[in-house]
Amino acid sequence: MSQLVRLQDIQATHRDLIGDDYYDPTGKTAYGVDEDKIGKIEGALVEDTTGRIRYLIVDAGGWFSSKEVLVPAGLARIVGDDVFFDSLTKAQVEAMEAYDHDYQYSYKEQYENDRKAFVADTVPVAERMEIQDHAYNAPNTLELLEERLTVNKDRIVAGLVKVGKHVVTEERNVDVNLEEEHAHIERTNVDRPTDRRIGDVNGNETIEVELQAERARVSKETYVAEEVSVGKTTESHVETIVETIQREELDIDRDGNVVDRDGNLFDRDNITAEDVRRARGM
Repeated sequence: MSQLVRLQDIQATHRDLIGDDYYDPTGKTAYGVDEDKIGKIEGALVEDTTGRIRYLIVDAGGWFSSKEVLVPAGLARIVGDDVFFDSLTKAQVEAMEAYDHDYQYSYKEQYENDRKAFVADTVPVAERMEIQDHAYNAPNTLELLEERLTVNKDRIVAGLVKVGKHVVTEERNVDVNLEEEHAHIERTNVDRPTDRRIGDVNGNETIEVELQAERARVSKETYVAEEVSVGKTTESHVETIVETIQREELDIDRDGNVVDRDGNLFDRDNITAEDVRRARGM
């Protein structure tokens, strides 16, 4: 009868064989039906004769104050650092026996316990399910994630232009040609007879000549000297954004073997329950 061994015990016993890159779901966040958060993965149980992960140890602290249960590994869907049990309900977990860290589980015994828990009377009829053999195969589909940059643009006020006007006073010199009249007296000697007598009333005649002159008269008129229009133009430039992104790459063990740091191959069948018991002092 094959035994179920904690993955961490195999790691402790054969650390020199499996190295530090061995896949371990411990610590990943666990979700149940409708992606309701259950808690986290506390570890895994491995079948000692095949080296396959058969169960995940789930801490259901999100549903219960304190309860760890064994969930068949084939019900899990692993996405990055999250583990989804798409069909696992709270009622099913409540019907499961709590995981005992000190108990030595056998594959067959736990297999039978599962068939009772998932169809227990406390589980609603709609949530009851028959566990199939493939539910004990660890998921063979691993979703690899990568980060991609998404760059958006926001419009911001990069500057403000104000256009106003003010009055500047300056002196301006303008040359103007002005004319003025001056009296010009011309005397001509005449020798001709006349009927007039000296002393007549009209003898004291006065001739007045109006002299005219031009004076500068300054006035100011306002003209539009210049028109100023304010508009906007758009210029494009390329800005290089530097950001660090991550992606997951696949590690493949094509033959089911483990390669140590020296390049030696080891079959997982060499890892037995006796090796684990010896490491735990049992």
